[in-house]
Formats: sequence, structure tokens, C-alpha cells
Amino acid sequence: MIREKPYSLPESDPPLQPSRVRYRVLGMLFLLSILTFLDRVCIGSAAPLMRRDLGLTTLQMGGIFSAFSLAYGIFEVPSGWLGDRFGPRRMLTRIVIWWSVFTALTGRVNSFQGLWITRFLFGAGEAGAYPNSSCAIARWFPFVERARAQAVVWMASGLGGAIAPLIVVPLQRQFGWRNVFTVFGAIGVFWAIGWYLWFRDRPEQKRGVNESEMQIIHGGASSPSSPTVIPWKVLVTSGNLWAVIAGYFASGYAVNFYFFWLPTYLVEVHGIQNFAPYAALPFLLGAFANAFGGWTSDALVRRMGLRWGRRTVGLLGLGGSVPFVLLSLASHSTPLAVISLAMGFASANFALPNCWAVCLDIGRRHSGTVTGCMNTAAQIGGAIAATVVGYLAGHKQWSLAILAMALGFLISALLYLVIDASQPLVPERGEQDQGRG
Repeated sequence: MIREKPYSLPESDPPLQPSRVRYRVLGMLFLLSILTFLDRVCIGSAAPLMRRDLGLTTLQMGGIFSAFSLAYGIFEVPSGWLGDRFGPRRMLTRIVIWWSVFTALTGRVNSFQGLWITRFLFGAGEAGAYPNSSCAIARWFPFVERARAQAVVWMASGLGGAIAPLIVVPLQRQFGWRNVFTVFGAIGVFWAIGWYLWFRDRPEQKRGVNESEMQIIHGGASSPSSPTVIPWKVLVTSGNLWAVIAGYFASGYAVNFYFFWLPTYLVEVHGIQNFAPYAALPFLLGAFANAFGGWTSDALVRRMGLRWGRRTVGLLGLGGSVPFVLLSLASHSTPLAVISLAMGFASANFALPNCWAVCLDIGRRHSGTVTGCMNTAAQIGGAIAATVVGYLAGHKQWSLAILAMALGFLISALLYLVIDASQPLVPERGEQDQGRG
């Protein structure tokens, strides 16, 4: 007699371990952000020598700083829209190669006019870098990971800003400031080639992304196709978006001082000739604040919902900058003044990933365009600040420049009382209100 084996249900396949390709994408964007600020901020560290060699006044130097911000602002929205339309793969390749060429050419000019034109074209080329990074994050990361992904990108910007003076100052002593720009320009070209060959605009186009990771990225929904029509009427009439734009304009005015004028301020007001470590400190602290701010933003969204999760971080971060900046002005101690300024920048950077996550929250499939609108406002504010600070510096009115910076942070913080990240400009079909909680 043959015994039959007891019947059992067939074993199901174990769940597939999710791939982690999206984190490699984030690694590439991390390197991009370092390069972006390395190339952008290095001119601030080179400015004292450039002014001497080219015979420039502080007002002329402010005009040169403004040229970058002006062009960056003009071309930010078109570059963000092109990213939404054609994808960040091609757009970021074009952006990085363009700005790298004009970074290198910055070291070849010999006049105010030539430097102004070169920096204007540099700004036109770099415009769209962060909107297209945000577009990539929106396509590759789930809703609850976006602020943390933005935090990684903006942490890298702080590291780039911190590295710039530490590299530029010794290199320009050894090889001259002109050759520093040539070296920095060459680095970007290598990144652009690697990005174009490796990256794909959507996770379903990338080999190595398995179904489990696709489910995480899209939350069980299919990936939306790229929009072909931007709802300009909706964007223009949205009070929510205008509050975002106005807030970033005010903070863009405030932080411009750190990008371009801090080394000159340290030399002329505090008499610090070896300014590199002090100029690096705000960006170093800001890098860590970015990481903590992004994590905090996503954690509060899970606990409080989108509306108050994002709002709380904006209020705390930008509002916290104000007392630090004012303390730097009131202090008679140089170390305390410098540390207070650095803490003011760090506090603002705590809110930075949150600001960009808000654009993804309300922009969704149009995130490149929405972030472009927001960052355009920041560049207009920065262009105004660069010229105003240059004028005030020429008249030894640095205190007024610091007070205006504190006011910019305060206005930006107060606008978060009306910004509502739970209200998308164009709601997706069947979408639930994310503001509850």
C-alpha cells in the first residue's frame, strides 16, 4: 500500500527585495549640487584678488554678482518647463556643460564688461539645475521621501559652498585665480557625460529597477506621463504659489550675502585676512541643517499632515535666522559675530529642503515649472541684494546690509502662515486631501 503525501498549498514566491536604484540617482544629484555651489560660490572667494587685478570697485563687483542672479532668474522657469517636457536627463546634461564652459571662461576675461557678460551667460547656463533635480526627485521618489531627498541635494550645496573657499584660496595662491576657474569648469563636463550615459528620466526605463521598487516609488499607481501642457492660468492665479514665490524672493535676498559678499565683509569689517575657514563655516553648518531639516519635515508630515508639517519647519527655520543675524550685528566680539552669522545661515538651511518639497507637493507633475517659478524669485531677490550690498559696502554701511538680511528672513518666515502644501495646483484624479492629520 502506497501512502499518499498530505496535500499542501503550493508555496508562493517570497516577496522580491526592492532594488535601490533611486538612491544611486540621488547620489548623482548629490554630486551635481556640490558642483553647482562650488562653481557658483568660488567667485566670492576670488573676489578680493579679482577686484585688485581688474581694478574693480565694490559697486562694479556687485553688478557682476547681479549678472549671474539676473540671468539665472530669467532662464529658470523656461529651463524648469523644459525639464517637465523633455526630462531631466537631457536638460541637466545641457545645463552642466553650458555652465562649465562659462566657469572656465571666467578666468580668461580682463575687463568689467567681459566679466559681466561671462557671468550673465554662466547664470543663464546654470538656470534650471535645481528645478530639474527636483523633477528627477518627483519622478524617482515616493511622496513621503521627497523632503529627505531634497535635504540630501541641499546638504550637498552646503558642502560645495564650504569646500569652495577652502580650495580656492590655496589654489589661487599657487596658480592664480584665473586657473582655478579653468579647473572647476573641467570637472563639470565629466559629471555631465556620466549623467547622460547612466540616468533615465523614469524608473521604468532604467535597467535594474525591480517591481518592488516601482511599487514604492509610485505607491501602487502607474507613473504619469510627462505633461505636454502647463496650466499657466492656474499658476498665475494661485495665491498659494504667489506666497511661495514671495517667501523665496525674500529669503533669496537674504542669503545672497553669504554667497558673494561674506569674504569681503570678513576682510573689510573684521580684518580677517585668512578668511577661508570663516567663509566656509556657514555652508558647513548649513549642510548639516539641510539634512536635519529634510528629515524633520517628512517626520512632521507623517505626524501632522502636509499643511502643518511643512508650515512648521518653514516658520521655525526661517524665523530662527532673524535673532542670529541680529546678534551678529550687536556683538562686539569677532568670533561671536561670525558664529552668529553662520548660525543664521544654518537656520535658514534647515527650512530649505522643506521649501523645495512644498513645490513638489503643490506642483506634482509640473514640479519643474513650479520650482522654476520659485527659484526665479530668489534670483531676482539675489540680484537686487548683490547690487544693494555693493552700494552699501562702498559707503561703509555694512550694518544696513545686515539689517536688510534679517528683514528678508522675517518676511519669508511669516509667509509660511499662509502657504498650504496640502493644496496641489492641479489635483491628480482620485487624489485624497493630504492636509488632514
